[in-house]
Amino acid sequence: MTTEENIINQTKKWITDVVVGCNFCPFAAREIKANTVFYKIENSIKTDECLYTFINECVRLDEDEKIETAFIIFPNGFKKFNDYLDLVSLAEKLLKKQKYEGVYQVASFHPEYKFANSPANDAANYTNRAPYPMLHLLREERIEQALEHYKDPEKIPERNINFAREKGIEYMKMLRDACL
Repeated sequence: MTTEENIINQTKKWITDVVVGCNFCPFAAREIKANTVFYKIENSIKTDECLYTFINECVRLDEDEKIETAFIIFPNGFKKFNDYLDLVSLAEKLLKKQKYEGVYQVASFHPEYKFANSPANDAANYTNRAPYPMLHLLREERIEQALEHYKDPEKIPERNINFAREKGIEYMKMLRDACL
């Protein structure tokens, strides 16, 4: 198995065991089962090359309706969370500049994810702590469609935070680390 295959398999395990297993995203299981998730490894550590890959994945989504969502995984870059947040900000600006605002949405995941005003040891941070820094591209239209059929979607983040805190940081860390 190549290193890239291993990284993708670790990411898939994290999505299955953590995101779906903890029901952090109630819509993810359907896409996993339907095999409509695309995974792209970007080995570069240069921000401009990573953003080029990011926008190319938007184009891929434009061209292939069978792909519902895409993960761009950065196994070598953005190890520091603040550097990663800069990438997220630039990616969101690029979406606007390329007229993709309202078409695609970016979700962010990082091994050291920390919500604003949250202590680093808050188990709730593990709702977004992934094995690798990654950007998750979602089709906004599909999100809106899914939310129409979900009761109280605005309560999803609160429910996730409560779940993670009830399980505790040791459990959440073990669950994520078991994917590596």
